[in-house]
Amino acid sequence: MIVALAMLLAGPATPVTYRLDDGRAQPGETRVERDRGYRDGYGYEPGGGRRFSVALPEGNWQVTVTLGDRRAATTTVKAEARRLMLDRVATGAGKRVTRSFVVNTRTARLAPPPENAPGGTIVRLKPREMASPTWDDRLTLELLGDGAVSTLRIAPASVPTLYLVGDSTVTDQRAEPAASWGQMLPAFLDDKVAVANHAESGETLKSFVTELRLDKVLSTIRPGDWLFIQFGHNDQKAQWPQTYVEASTTYRAYLNAYIAEAKRRGAKPVLVTSPERRNFDGNGRIKPSLGDYPAAVRAVAHEAGVPVIDLNQMSVAIYEALGPERSPLAFNDGGKDRTHHNNYGAWLLARGVAEGIRALPDLAGHVTAPRFDPARPPLPAEVAIVPSSARSDERPDGN
Repeated sequence: MIVALAMLLAGPATPVTYRLDDGRAQPGETRVERDRGYRDGYGYEPGGGRRFSVALPEGNWQVTVTLGDRRAATTTVKAEARRLMLDRVATGAGKRVTRSFVVNTRTARLAPPPENAPGGTIVRLKPREMASPTWDDRLTLELLGDGAVSTLRIAPASVPTLYLVGDSTVTDQRAEPAASWGQMLPAFLDDKVAVANHAESGETLKSFVTELRLDKVLSTIRPGDWLFIQFGHNDQKAQWPQTYVEASTTYRAYLNAYIAEAKRRGAKPVLVTSPERRNFDGNGRIKPSLGDYPAAVRAVAHEAGVPVIDLNQMSVAIYEALGPERSPLAFNDGGKDRTHHNNYGAWLLARGVAEGIRALPDLAGHVTAPRFDPARPPLPAEVAIVPSSARSDERPDGN
C-alpha cells in the first residue's frame, strides 16, 4: 500500500512489475489475484471484463507486457478509454513474447492562475466525461481476447507526445459500438512516442478554448511534441451561434491561433481535414457536406507553412471503394449513423492518418503499420477488432 500511495503522489521512481497469471511471483513483482478489486492503488475495475488499473500521476508511461499461456492464445490490449495498443497478438502454446507501448494519462486539473489573472483550475468537462478513465488518477489497461498477460511492467517514459485535438470523429469513444480514429492510432505507432488524445464529442475550435481544453494541452506540451488539429463538423453549424465559426474568416483565424500557440512552445502543428459524412449520390459518389472547411484547412496550412493530412480526401476514397452497400459496415449504430464510425471504420481512418504521418520527416519513423491505400481498404473480416466490455446506447455528438 505504501508503494501504491507513493506512485499516486509522484510516480514510481523505479519500474514496477505486476504478475497477473498464476505463476510464481519473482523478486520485485507484485502478485495480483484475478478477483482482486481495485484498492490501495492497483487492481481490477468493477463492471465486467478484465480492466486492470494502477494509480499514477498524469504523464507518459512505458508499459511492457509479457504475453502467453500454456495454451495458444491471442491477446488484445486497450488503454484508458479503449485506446488500441496491441491488436490480436498471437502466442503459441507455452510460448512467451514481450511487447511495449506508451500510455498517456491525465487529469482535468490545471495549475491555478496568478492572483487576479483570468483562467481556471480545472477543464470544464461534460457530465458524461466525469466517470471516464480518460480523466481519472490512474492508468487502466483492458485485457481482451484470451487476455494472456503474464506480467506487466510500468515505468516513466521520456518520449515525444503526439497531441490530438478535435471532435467526435477523433475522440476516444468510451463505449461500444462507437469508435474514432484517434483511439486506433496508437496501435500503428512504435513505443518511442505517446498519443495524448484530448479530442471530445461536440467540440469546436471555439469551445475547445472556452472549456479550457486547449489550456490543458498547452500546459503540458513541450518542444519536440506534435499538435494534430482537426475540427469542422461542429464549427460549420450556424445553428450553434455560441461556437459557430465561418469558414473564410473566424475558422481560419482560430486555426492560426492554435498553430501559433503550438509553435510558441516549440511544438510542431499539423492540420487534419475532417472526414466526410457518408452520403452517396446516384452514381455511387460521396456528396460533399463540409462546405468550404476542408479547403480552408488546406489554405491555412499552405499559408502558415505547416503540414496537412488530408483525411477528408482519404475518407471519400475509402467510402467510395466500399460503395453504398458495404460502407455502412464502417459506421456506428449498425450503419444508421452517417458520421461516426465503429471499430472497423475508425481503424480505416487511423490507417489513413498513419499513412499521412509517413510524410512528416520527424515522425515518419514511428509508424509501424504497413502501407495503406485508401482506395483499396480491407473488409471487416480482415480487421475484426476485439470489442471492449463497455457498451452504450449513447450517440456521439455532432452529425
